[in-house]
Amino acid sequence: MPSPYVRRRRLAAELRKIREHRNMTTDELGRLVYQSRTKITRLENGQVRPDLAEIMKMLEILGVEGSQYKRIVRLARDAAEKGWWDRYGNPMGPRQKLYADLESGADTIRSFNQTAMPAVLQSPEFIMALVELDRCQGPLGYRPERMAEARAHRQRCLLRENGPSYETVLDECIIHRLAVPAEAMAAQLRHLISVVTSEERITVRVLPHNAAIPGGFLPKSSFYLFTFPERADPPMAVLDTVTTDLVLTQKGEVAQYVEMFKRLRKAALSPKDSLTFLHRVADGLTEEAGSGA
Repeated sequence: MPSPYVRRRRLAAELRKIREHRNMTTDELGRLVYQSRTKITRLENGQVRPDLAEIMKMLEILGVEGSQYKRIVRLARDAAEKGWWDRYGNPMGPRQKLYADLESGADTIRSFNQTAMPAVLQSPEFIMALVELDRCQGPLGYRPERMAEARAHRQRCLLRENGPSYETVLDECIIHRLAVPAEAMAAQLRHLISVVTSEERITVRVLPHNAAIPGGFLPKSSFYLFTFPERADPPMAVLDTVTTDLVLTQKGEVAQYVEMFKRLRKAALSPKDSLTFLHRVADGLTEEAGSGA
């Protein structure tokens, strides 16, 4: 299915362009369609799921007709769709729902993971270990089993027939600095190995902790790059920060992260050497767990 979030962004740009072409302010449009200026602004920023009847009324007020009317109504229908992730509520949270939404309609996904294992490729043992880390920071606002179920659903969607290609550069530091039990990390690494070896569309490259990244400064955060099948849906970069995810669609901004990813990929181990590395580390962690060290 097309990503409802991506379609909301396209719809928002279309509505804003039409309103501005009519030399109409958000206040003026709001009065004509009996909505607040804030509601119109949020709609034009892609921040709310559109109501199809309201969009059709707005298009009539703006004098939109013919093929343009039909095209925008189709956009609004796609933008208003609910996905499987909407059933999960708090266990996923808005950040995980955003990624699930984008993954649902993506053609390609590329990521640099600096501080966490890709959520869409996590093993059950590793997820439970992360829950325990989360408990250290305060009471949980979700049911762990539902959160684990949601992440498993994300993985099934990624691995579906005709799903997107997925390539990630994984900073080695995650393996050593994330305070999960050795057996949980070993299970996670073996899970990565299993997925990569069974799915040609999935590629993992490990960035060694001592690898120099030539050509510019170091990345300041983890980030994801998405492309979509329809040319009208622009590529996106999503930056992972402590409190939120920043979505970029401006061509120049996205291009900077595409170049950054190319630099990281070049500095990382090859896919084959990365699997060898992950095997070796997993074996070492298994021995460590067995010895009780």
